[in-house]
Amino acid sequence: MAPHAEDGPVGTASNGNTVAVNPGDAPLEPGIKKSIAQGKMMDFPRPPQFDDKYKEREYLKGRLAAAFRIFGKYGFDEGVAGHITLRDPVQPDCFWVNPFGVAFSLINKSDLILVNHGGQVIDGGECRLLNTAAYMIHAAIHAARPDVMCAAHSHSIYGRTWCSLGRKIDNLTQDSCAFHDDHVVYDSFNGVVLAEKEGKDIATCLGGKKAALLQNHGLLTVGTTIEEAVFWFVSLEKCCHSQLMAEAAASSRGEHPIKIGDEEAAYTKRTVGGAAAGWFSAKPLFDVIHKETNGDYLQ
Repeated sequence: MAPHAEDGPVGTASNGNTVAVNPGDAPLEPGIKKSIAQGKMMDFPRPPQFDDKYKEREYLKGRLAAAFRIFGKYGFDEGVAGHITLRDPVQPDCFWVNPFGVAFSLINKSDLILVNHGGQVIDGGECRLLNTAAYMIHAAIHAARPDVMCAAHSHSIYGRTWCSLGRKIDNLTQDSCAFHDDHVVYDSFNGVVLAEKEGKDIATCLGGKKAALLQNHGLLTVGTTIEEAVFWFVSLEKCCHSQLMAEAAASSRGEHPIKIGDEEAAYTKRTVGGAAAGWFSAKPLFDVIHKETNGDYLQ
């Protein structure tokens, strides 16, 4: 029997059913006190802190090299396309990026190149070729978003397939809720991004969100840490894959995938979609790549 108002406070689930809510319970979490639920949502470890910006630079360059190894492992490379950038902690108006033409799976810390916002390579490894598209897109994002430490883009298979539809992803799974009201569609394609204006247009479209679906192109994610940006990319790629499969399976039966309600999605996002959650969720990826490579990328 469904609860009645006289039995105590009630709420409505996304399926329309009425559920009892006790005073002090967390919203959408019957039986759990609000104070406990909030504590659990915020109980994440944090990235290391540095007093010395040069030591921070060396640490972060190692993490960036590991990020490329992760992208290589997941098959996010497509020829020479794709780039991840790191805002330099010593010179914040400059960023580190992969040299053009070096395989993700082979990148070491010493290979990374430092680029200023004029597009000049001012430091780095032996190969100092700069991908023009990487500069145009990432320079605009780092300039527009002081909070962004890292931005990632590649032509991953499911991401670029989904991007050909010109639609946002739906709230179909807990994982996709991390992107609830936090991603955009850049609905223009003018070929390889070689013009400063298009880079700025992409940055403007991204706004304060964590991800952009570049129509007919691929995924773009950003974060306050390297780990966060990498995890959002890996997760968004899987969400695209999941929705492509869900829609194909449902359409074969004349049905549609069941969506999570906006209220439930927003609540879930507060747990799985924050910066700390993104950083912590990426930790296993970085731990495994370090184990598998014996830290080779730190050279």
